[in-house]
Amino acid sequence: QVQLVESGGGLVQAGGSLRLSCAASGRIFRIAAMGWYRQGPGKQRELVAIISSGGRTNYAASVKGRFTISGDNAKNTVYLQMNSLKPEDTAAYYCTAIEVTQGRYWGQGTQVTVSS
Repeated sequence: QVQLVESGGGLVQAGGSLRLSCAASGRIFRIAAMGWYRQGPGKQRELVAIISSGGRTNYAASVKGRFTISGDNAKNTVYLQMNSLKPEDTAAYYCTAIEVTQGRYWGQGTQVTVSS
């Protein structure tokens, strides 16, 4: 089993910044990728950003240029720096990790609320 613990969500005004963190622990052989999804009110869960253990990144078009994902392989931790936040970024943000022997895991989610 792999546990994911997220932190860093909160309430921020439009134009502000937040940094999310997610640490993986437990029975880990190797993590292939970690990333973030989000689910806004009445919406489906969508990819925000993901980073492979080799450093390759992928972003949703809506966050490119505003959000930056980074990772620390030694700590099994992923970060999401969110700048120039907009009200439409309001959502529950979920950390995800793909462990090579056990598959995908999800965190409990952290709420990000952007006020206008």
